[in-house]
Amino acid sequence: MTPHFKRLATAFAISAVTASLVGCQKPEGPAQQAGKAIDQGAAKAGQALQNAGNSVQDTAKGNP
Repeated sequence: MTPHFKRLATAFAISAVTASLVGCQKPEGPAQQAGKAIDQGAAKAGQALQNAGNSVQDTAKGNP
């Protein structure tokens, strides 16, 4: 086999595997959707706490 043919065959095999994995995904169920909503809520709460902490530090340093 030539190196060019090996690269082409490898690229084709990777593409085929990727396409088959994407095509087999199941739609999200209600539990997974709820879990994502909880994760997003926790991320927003964490960001709000970070912002509050930054505000306290700025105030303590005398930066309004």
